[in-house]
Amino acid sequence: MAYKYVDDYREQGARKKLVEELVKKGITDKRVLAAIAKVPRHYFFDETFWSQAYKDIAFPIGEDQTISQPYTVAYQSELLNVQKGDKVLEIGTGSGYQTCVLIELGAKVYTIERQEKLYYHTADILPRKMGYHARFFLGDGSLGIAKRAPYDKIIVTAGAPTVPDVLLKQLNIGGILVIPVGDEKSQKMVTVLKTGENSYEKMVLDTFRFVPLLGDKAW
Repeated sequence: MAYKYVDDYREQGARKKLVEELVKKGITDKRVLAAIAKVPRHYFFDETFWSQAYKDIAFPIGEDQTISQPYTVAYQSELLNVQKGDKVLEIGTGSGYQTCVLIELGAKVYTIERQEKLYYHTADILPRKMGYHARFFLGDGSLGIAKRAPYDKIIVTAGAPTVPDVLLKQLNIGGILVIPVGDEKSQKMVTVLKTGENSYEKMVLDTFRFVPLLGDKAW
């Protein structure tokens, strides 16, 4: 695949139009919109498909994975309510697009990917070509990364059959987990606020369709 890391007025203009579309779809968090406006999404695409980069659609990236739809990234990011300096665990690095948005929001990102090829590609491209620095891990995301816990926020970018208890245990009190939960065809977006050592408040929101979360505590 041929990647070209150039970001000029055409791409910047396309991102501006994408942000306008997200506003029309209900995204209101100005910090999230600013992050979407800054991250060069076309860097994740082969040059052949640059025309697809700023459409509000998911797109295949190999290994049976997709780069998430910008609306979905913005929606989850808005729910996460990232504050500068938050320690955030991302389950499912994938292309790294969501990772970049989290970093733009000021998060200290710990991100884990189970697909080896994606892991090595993203862990190389984000810091070396794009200047985004996260802590990258290869492994079973459904288990979280207990050795680096606790986290202020946890975001899961794949559909799970249930909310894994192991992830809830890795949250700080006052922390938020955002995860799509359902079957392998569609999921409801779920937010969980950790209110005490063993107490939580859960909210079930809109329907989405994610690739399945695979692992010991998932499918």
